[in-house]
Amino acid sequence: MHWIDPACLPETRGKVVLFLLNPHGDADGFILQHAGGTQQQVHFPPHLGKQIARHIAPGDSVRVRGVKPRGADLVAAVSLVTKQGVEIVDEGPPHREHGPKHEHGHRHEHGGEPMDVQGEVVMPLCGPKGELRGALLEDGTSLRMPPHAAAELVEYLTPGVHVQAWGQGVKNKSGCTVDVHDIAELIDEEAGLEV
Repeated sequence: MHWIDPACLPETRGKVVLFLLNPHGDADGFILQHAGGTQQQVHFPPHLGKQIARHIAPGDSVRVRGVKPRGADLVAAVSLVTKQGVEIVDEGPPHREHGPKHEHGHRHEHGGEPMDVQGEVVMPLCGPKGELRGALLEDGTSLRMPPHAAAELVEYLTPGVHVQAWGQGVKNKSGCTVDVHDIAELIDEEAGLEV
């Protein structure tokens, strides 16, 4: 999005709650909490992840300028300003010589380790154009899947639904994400609910 002038975009302010990771373990967004307590997903391209991680940590106040896709509560960031006043602007991806995948360790190239997670969905997660791509669980784990799969599984990605998901996952100091292969709704046996 380097062709967009960030100064012409609306500004959103809030505190970073947690980072979101892509299946390679790179930060590609965060959850922003507004002054009123509402939360919103902020997406940024993975090539900004390391720079953002150097200057922004969970709990920090930030200002974000970006675009909001139709039908999604998301800001696709074009620029971010840290609490120290450092401005991070998306100037586009770096020039590729051998492709970005070579800088990752072998574990990330294979999509992480097998994981089995469960929890309550607190918000859907979207791609930069607003397409549904997964969900955030109450413990901060993000569930990721291709948009076509997410569209078919929307009932599992709705806030308040308790799910169990299996897939290849990556966990590091920035967060945890699972590239979902299978997902199921958990039914509370104590409530007497039947399938």
